Amino acid sequence: MASSRERFWEDHRSFAVIGHSGRRAFPKLTYRGLKNTGKEVYAVDPGATEIDGDRTYPDLRALPAPVDAAVLELPRGETAAWMRELADAGVRSVWIHQQTDTPEALQLAEELGMNVCRGTCAVMYLTPGISPHMFHRWAMKIGRQY
Repeated sequence: MASSRERFWEDHRSFAVIGHSGRRAFPKLTYRGLKNTGKEVYAVDPGATEIDGDRTYPDLRALPAPVDAAVLELPRGETAAWMRELADAGVRSVWIHQQTDTPEALQLAEELGMNVCRGTCAVMYLTPGISPHMFHRWAMKIGRQY
């Protein structure tokens, strides 16, 4: 039986990956992982114009189509503001990258009726096979937190 974290990836067809790809690797890794699974994915990065030759978007309003879910790969200080923007855009399922959630963001998500996955790295679920993430995945499975 799939966990709620595994279902997050299975249950949605389209995603926005929100982050600063010029400063951190995780937005790019998550974007590539989703793309490799065949999902519809848009990179939202106010500081970049492209990822891997694909256009990025400055905000959710600029996306060419609505998305089912979003992945926040941002510094903690930006998470709550993006939660509000996601809710305003009708996105109710959000993955917050490990250690970047805040009490304010989580409270806001609860008030807005959003489904939030947090506490772990999205890339662990999107990078099959042998990779540095396989050890993280293995440890999480043993601890029944996958």
